[in-house]
Amino acid sequence: MARRRKGDAVSGWINLDKPYDLTSTHAVSRVRRIFNAQKGGHAGTLDPLATGILPIALGEATKTVPFLMDADKAYRFTIAWGRTTATLDREGATLAESDVRPTSDAVAAVLPGFVGEIEQVPPAYSAIKVDGERAYDLARAGETVELKARPVRIDDIRVVAAPDADHVVLEAECGKGTYVRALVRDIADALGACAHVSELRRTRVGAFTEENAVTLDNLEDLGHKARQSEALLPVETALDDIPALAVTDEDAFRLKQGRSIVLVPRQVEAVKARLKPGSRTVSAMAGGSMVALCEMRAGRLEPSRVFHLEKSGD
Repeated sequence: MARRRKGDAVSGWINLDKPYDLTSTHAVSRVRRIFNAQKGGHAGTLDPLATGILPIALGEATKTVPFLMDADKAYRFTIAWGRTTATLDREGATLAESDVRPTSDAVAAVLPGFVGEIEQVPPAYSAIKVDGERAYDLARAGETVELKARPVRIDDIRVVAAPDADHVVLEAECGKGTYVRALVRDIADALGACAHVSELRRTRVGAFTEENAVTLDNLEDLGHKARQSEALLPVETALDDIPALAVTDEDAFRLKQGRSIVLVPRQVEAVKARLKPGSRTVSAMAGGSMVALCEMRAGRLEPSRVFHLEKSGD
């Protein structure tokens, strides 16, 4: 007999505004505790020293985490000139120092070289695995970590402020796998300067933005009033770029049993018009709730992930 999970069967997303000096794993634990949720996870680690958007999935929403991991992201960050550190942030040991203080115009002039598909060497202090070990664990143990360059995509990067000669503030929009600390390292190298990230904030992950984010303090306050569900977003929030298709209760039953359903031609055409290039993924909905994530093949929907949610209004 399977062991019953402790906690409540809570499902949905929390758009958390993660505070400074808190790990992503600890943030998930705090949110799970507030909801007494059986299961939780996050979509994309955010460094402890970074703040901002950390989408946290509870219950059935954890099945949609892979889709949000691939989502575009946006960051606002501050470059501090004069010191390069081992971790590329303000907490690391100093590796090099320089009196070079690039102007905001000088920074803006090199930024076009970082837009588009570029090759980026991840920081030694990162979660990337090397021979089965996390790179940051090897680096902390004093070992030399050499990571290979890999392609990342940066859609836009711009200077937004220069509060003083020692700092410049930038904003960037990018694809998955981009390291802001590595980006700052490479910008500094292009300018012949030493620098590190002094502040880092993630402002967007897919459809999760600052406008509808909730802080831990606010969430805990709602929890004390038994109103934490007010901050819970639907499971399908992570699937904003995946077309949804309403299906009948009979078809929903078939999908939940792992069986495929046949679409009529008008349904096929409607879905094809909304699919991203190269994608076959469709979300099947019934009664306002997710039924399954499916692959559309030859006019049929074949379930790949089935959800067990109450219908809206139940």
